[in-house]
Amino acid sequence: MTTMEGAETRMAGGTVEAATRPVDNVDALVVLLYQSEAPRLVQMARWFVDDTTAAEDLVQEAFIRLTRHGHRIRDEDRAAAYLRSIVINLARDHNRRGLVSLRHRPPAEIDPHSVEDHVTRNEDVSEVVVALRALPRRQRDCVVLRYYLDLSVDEIAETLGVSRNSVKTHLTRGLKNLSDDLGGLR
Repeated sequence: MTTMEGAETRMAGGTVEAATRPVDNVDALVVLLYQSEAPRLVQMARWFVDDTTAAEDLVQEAFIRLTRHGHRIRDEDRAAAYLRSIVINLARDHNRRGLVSLRHRPPAEIDPHSVEDHVTRNEDVSEVVVALRALPRRQRDCVVLRYYLDLSVDEIAETLGVSRNSVKTHLTRGLKNLSDDLGGLR
């Protein structure tokens, strides 16, 4: 029985057991999620870690963990939220421990842009990143998920495992703190 059939069984008054069956094809789900979510997850991870390679490693590790624990997924619609929460937790661990990388680190890629290009383009962005990283953890998580990944309040609550009202509170406080810190950038 697929997840969709399980949902139909629940809606038709079927057993609760059908609602708690794991996803039948975890590998296909992981491939689909990788194709649809991986680039955004790497970009999201960059808000939490300084290094692009580390962000890529975190996302790769998140997919490994999703594959390893895919039998726990009961609802395909919640798999993306589960994956986002894995990336956020790995980024926290990375920063807490000062890890260089979770896996073997490949050689750095050569950047074709000039130093002047980077300085011009990144001055304001770096100030925003510094201010964002200075926010308390939950505020930062909520702001990044809302305004970078464009998730709804419900999706953020699901990803972080908190209530909707908690997300709204953290977003309000986070935006206020960012506004106070970045008032001169307008």
